[in-house]
Amino acid sequence: MNTNQKLACAISAILSGYSGVSHAAAAADTEAAGGIEEIVVTAQRRSESIQNVPITIQAITGEQLGQLNVTTFDDVLKYLPNVTVGSNGPGQGNIYMRGLSAGFAGNQSSAAVAPFPNVATYLDDQSMTFPARNADVYMADMERIEVLEGPQGTLFGGGAEAGAVRYITNKPKLNVTEGNAEASYGTTAHGDPNTAVTAVLNLPLIPDTLAVRAVIYNDRRGGYIDNVPSAFTRLPTDNGPATYHLAYPANAASANNYALAGRAQNPVTYQGVRASALWQINSDWNVLIQQSYQNMDAEGMGEQYPRGSNGQQLGAWQETSFSPAFDKDKYENTSWTVNGKISDLKLVYTGAYLDRTIDNAMDYTNYARSQGGFYYTCAGGGAPIGKGVGPLTCYSPVSSWEDKVHTTHQSHELRLSTPDDWRLRGLVGAFWEDFVIKDDMNFLYKSIPSCTPANLLLYQAGTQVCTGNVIPPPGYAAVDPTERNDNVAFGEDLDRGYHQTALFTSIDFDLIPKVLTLTGGTRYYHYTETFWGSQYSTSTGCAGVPNGQCVGSKLTAATHDATYSGFKSRGNLTWHVTPDAMVYYTFSQGFRPGAGNRKNSTEISVAVVETSPGVFVPAVGPQASPTLVKQYNKPYTYPPDTLVNNEIGWKTEWLDHRLQVNGSAYVMDWKNVQTLLYNPPISGNTTFGVQGPDYRIKGVELQLVARVTDGLTVQGSVSHNNASQTNSPCLKSSNAVPNNPTPIGSCITQVYSGALSENVPLLNPLGAVDSTPAFSPKIEYNLRARYDWQANDYKMFFSVGAQHIGDMQNEPSSFASGAGVLNPTTTWLRYDQPAYTTYDAAFGIAKDQWHVEAYGTNLGNSDASLFTTSGQFIEAQVPLRPRVLGIKVGFKF
Repeated sequence: MNTNQKLACAISAILSGYSGVSHAAAAADTEAAGGIEEIVVTAQRRSESIQNVPITIQAITGEQLGQLNVTTFDDVLKYLPNVTVGSNGPGQGNIYMRGLSAGFAGNQSSAAVAPFPNVATYLDDQSMTFPARNADVYMADMERIEVLEGPQGTLFGGGAEAGAVRYITNKPKLNVTEGNAEASYGTTAHGDPNTAVTAVLNLPLIPDTLAVRAVIYNDRRGGYIDNVPSAFTRLPTDNGPATYHLAYPANAASANNYALAGRAQNPVTYQGVRASALWQINSDWNVLIQQSYQNMDAEGMGEQYPRGSNGQQLGAWQETSFSPAFDKDKYENTSWTVNGKISDLKLVYTGAYLDRTIDNAMDYTNYARSQGGFYYTCAGGGAPIGKGVGPLTCYSPVSSWEDKVHTTHQSHELRLSTPDDWRLRGLVGAFWEDFVIKDDMNFLYKSIPSCTPANLLLYQAGTQVCTGNVIPPPGYAAVDPTERNDNVAFGEDLDRGYHQTALFTSIDFDLIPKVLTLTGGTRYYHYTETFWGSQYSTSTGCAGVPNGQCVGSKLTAATHDATYSGFKSRGNLTWHVTPDAMVYYTFSQGFRPGAGNRKNSTEISVAVVETSPGVFVPAVGPQASPTLVKQYNKPYTYPPDTLVNNEIGWKTEWLDHRLQVNGSAYVMDWKNVQTLLYNPPISGNTTFGVQGPDYRIKGVELQLVARVTDGLTVQGSVSHNNASQTNSPCLKSSNAVPNNPTPIGSCITQVYSGALSENVPLLNPLGAVDSTPAFSPKIEYNLRARYDWQANDYKMFFSVGAQHIGDMQNEPSSFASGAGVLNPTTTWLRYDQPAYTTYDAAFGIAKDQWHVEAYGTNLGNSDASLFTTSGQFIEAQVPLRPRVLGIKVGFKF
């Protein structure tokens, strides 16, 4: 084939697009012929070429991760079509695939209230999944990263409802002494420099028997978001006083951030070490032990504000905050794997134990403009707290929250499989895990004085309001049983998680050997979900109560625990039309666990008035003495949701393995989607989850690699999704009590707003038919090219790439829009996140054991939003990292 023909094929392929298909460990004959290198993956719990796996899968090898300067998930995201993320910063987000998202809010209380993710994250065989806080594994010394799209419920369980991301590490090599060291330095536009050092060593200790491998890393990424000097002045337009029909007193306290303001205040540091040991007992048995430590320290606010806290216009990479913010996230993980043979059968046992702690704080001062912020900072006069005691006084608006989380995750899996060359082959397995989350979350927005002995005397004299510091009920604190400090207005101290046991199997039968294969599998699962602890707040009943005597409410296991069990299955028909062309049909099911709510006595009510004896009608407008009727009790728990995927696909290689074209088309039905609601004062002041609507997603994806010449490789991808809501459930009246104007089982259309003292319409919070889900761009694509050549003893390369993410929204399209809202009253506003394109480039040169590379990312310096939210009661955007220019030097031996 001549060069012009190769170029024509490549141009044709580029027009089709490609995904992040990678190249790993090539077969010697293919590499020698100048073809595309083969990738070996373990997506089906056995080693096989990626071209033989009948699902949509992407893989990027460790070598490619290094070439692309990828070390964190934010770095790799742009190379993964059909993958999006809702993120409040490093280690503070959820991964979504194929547009399967019901939205994402602020990270406050996420450990307590967020549903479990529907995309599983694994470090080798250890789950790193966490509600709204997937661990941001640093990708040093990786063999590859695998991205499995679509339900993986049979082989990977409940967390892999929409797919799975697997970080596969390099393992020790027997009889090979090798290592490498790499250092980099870079500049960040609008920010501070970046530095990173990584070192790897593989060392045999006993020939043919024992080897160890270790990697250590330290990566500091300079900040780029400025905290602009600002005042915070209470305004007549604030929602708080308007809600309570009051006006701020003339001496209402204001604040400024002058002591905290500064440039580039959001640096992130990753530090860690991972060590492993491989013991080859004999030719059939070996044992692998791995130990990982990682410490991520993210300082400052990772968000930019279009408008500051006083309504002033801000520029790109600017915000105004008034309290220190940080996210200190540490984990250590121990895992072990035993591989062996029993006769012809292969046995694998793997276990792991993860221990992770998080200490996260963020500014919350903008909450002071809301109804709740007014409630906890203004007292006396006509205010709810201390009404009639002294004049109305508004204390400091500066507030924050701090979330301290400790989680443990233990798992064990045993698999027994037949040889891969049997005509009838398969595996059976058993799985057990224990996932525990302990969360101590405190909102520090109470500035009303606490009830010290001196302040109690003032309260009793009727001159000043005080509120007693809260304490969890005895025996119902999972973390801290002590009295909370003067500023804690609300919080929870709870324990949640689940225990799971599962049995699974997958069987392959060659209807026609090496041509037509039928696959079937199923998984039986049994979940016991746990949820207990306490919730507390300084309510009106805490006014004039001595500190430590205002006791919170109990969240009991008797009401919050739940058990679910069932089967999830898969089936494939795979046809190898030729040795280089395969088509398949896949049916697969997935699910994710349910969860509990922080419910005690909260409910949705309506106000009624008696028009004649025994006749009640809904109250209209403010009423002097309405009767409140409970319409809806928030559920203690909500059940799992489920996903069914029907997919056809093809994987082909052409032109002596120089051209690879893969694609898939799918229809997915997502049923009873777990949905979180938060809309004070309409539906209460706490987030709660319910069983929500159904969605249907229709999509196509195309992936391509072209080896144009022996030196030039072009690859790209494109995906298109059309996602829409297919039904319109609602919150239904659930109380059989007198005077309820909404019949039991009917949709609630109006609710009582205590702050407004009237009934208000309730827009269906579960959406309308044809609504679009969150984080579901219709189109995504990427394209990159790399040219390698040699001059004398020097090996050189040049690469360029472009990535495009289409327009999407942070919440389902039925949620209230945040456009033009200056003072949000809810954390669930819907914002448009416009489409954006980024560009990268790199040039490298190597000789002997040394290599040097210069690179640039986000060359257009886009500040597009990865995630827009009203989570902190102000419009905030998590921006792309600005343009980075850097140089990297490495040495191998």
